[in-house]
Amino acid sequence: MKQSEFWALLEDEFGSANASIIASSLELPGLRASARDSLANGTDPRLVWTAICDLHDIPAERRLGKDKEPRDTGAL
Repeated sequence: MKQSEFWALLEDEFGSANASIIASSLELPGLRASARDSLANGTDPRLVWTAICDLHDIPAERRLGKDKEPRDTGAL
């Protein structure tokens, strides 16, 4: 997972206003740091996302993000 994907999932789940607060203020179990600090220290974004999901009891069906309509590329 790229960091950009991590941030997109975080914002999809919690909203853009809360995503930054959650990333900065909560110490994640097992990582002993906030999400922002963990990412800055090189922790795999997937591991950080999983820790957030576990902490907030996010169900498995929402851990991959919201379903999005496919883009129309005009190709047949």
